[in-house]
Amino acid sequence: MSLNIMRKESLDRYLGEDKLFVKSMNARDLMAIGIGTVIGTGIFILPGTIAANSAGPGVSLSFLFSAIVCALAAMCYAEFASALPVAGSAYSYGNVVFGEFFGWLLGWALVLEYMLAVASVSTGWAAYFNTLLEGAGIHLPKALSGPFDPAHGTYVNIVAVVIVLLITIMLAHGMQSSIRINNIAVFLKIAIILIFIIVGFFFIKPKNYHPFLPYHMKGVIHGATIGFFAYLGFDCVSSSAAEVKNPKRNMPLGIIGTLAVATVLYTGVAVVLTGMVKYTKLDVANPVAFALQMVNQDWLAELLSIGALIGMFTMMVSMIYSSSRLIYAIGRDGLLPSFLGKLDKKSHSPQIALWIVAIIIAIMGGLVSLDQLTSLVNIGTLFAFMLVSFGIIPLRKRKDIGNRGGFKVPLYPVLPIISGLACLGMMTQLKMETYIGAAIWFGIGIIIYFTYGYWHSKLAQNNN
Repeated sequence: MSLNIMRKESLDRYLGEDKLFVKSMNARDLMAIGIGTVIGTGIFILPGTIAANSAGPGVSLSFLFSAIVCALAAMCYAEFASALPVAGSAYSYGNVVFGEFFGWLLGWALVLEYMLAVASVSTGWAAYFNTLLEGAGIHLPKALSGPFDPAHGTYVNIVAVVIVLLITIMLAHGMQSSIRINNIAVFLKIAIILIFIIVGFFFIKPKNYHPFLPYHMKGVIHGATIGFFAYLGFDCVSSSAAEVKNPKRNMPLGIIGTLAVATVLYTGVAVVLTGMVKYTKLDVANPVAFALQMVNQDWLAELLSIGALIGMFTMMVSMIYSSSRLIYAIGRDGLLPSFLGKLDKKSHSPQIALWIVAIIIAIMGGLVSLDQLTSLVNIGTLFAFMLVSFGIIPLRKRKDIGNRGGFKVPLYPVLPIISGLACLGMMTQLKMETYIGAAIWFGIGIIIYFTYGYWHSKLAQNNN
């Protein structure tokens, strides 16, 4: 018997399966999810380190170039989300246009991206929170302050575990209340960043901008390859398509609006930061706080610590939410156990998938040292971006999928091809150990697919 790994899912079945989701989100909510993911602690660190090591004051151009490349992928996501308003993001898109096997690979890549990213950020959040506690004279036992490492006296990072579980309880309580809390947190985070930009503007010294391109355009481009990864995360918006009012209009607004706001904020911080302090002095752990201390604005440096905590909180909210919808979608299709694809009758949300995701992330964040694994987030994301970009071509050829009145990528097929090639080019910038880790992860995924997923999928049942 021959294997048919290219069998394709039906949009109609997806729409039927996802119809029980409560459609409660608008474009503003989607942008809050996206900004909550994209704008994290990186905005307080990357502009300084890229300026010091790669681009000088031209770092603002680096972020602008990064945003242009990301905008291509964002437009491709926006067209897919408009044409296929279903849960599962790139996983579901791949199932419909490429076939089940490529859909599974996309889903498996996103599982890695979402869960590993949240686990890593939970440990960062714990580190910031512990610093605040120590400032108040409260010290957690060493055994509860780090990953499982008996040789160094740590057994569990209890704060990382607790914050993941608290966010999950919030999400399980209902999306409407969760969205309100997330929107408030995103507003506070943006307000803190804008306060820095406004206050910092008055301490700009024009001489700090000279020379503007000390490393020439080569340095700006190298900085752009690093800055590109700062924008990763806007794809989380597409995972919520099944819960959005008027997705043809609101999904593109949410995805592209996220990138636009993120670009303005990153570029604004870069311009002000390199104007406040000479770029050669910014190769420090926390360059924004360092710049504020240099101009005797310690009160704002303390406020940035709160902004960092809020930034990581909103990122975890968005990513845990997106992870649960992804696992739900894979379970819905039978490629993972079908109980993961069930919606709770009361809340109309995937409660089982949500808690499975939370437990896995809490274990990773609480017990495992993730320092060597976080770069895998980038390769998983870029792989998804690349296939979604190239996927616009078969999507347009599908006459059974209508997208009248929805967003479409301009200059088709040129821009989708450029987007896919740009993502492929970014993948070449990753280190060899990242590829080795990715090969192991995808190898495990392929084994799971051929031993379980292929035989239990809804497509297999429909063909029998």
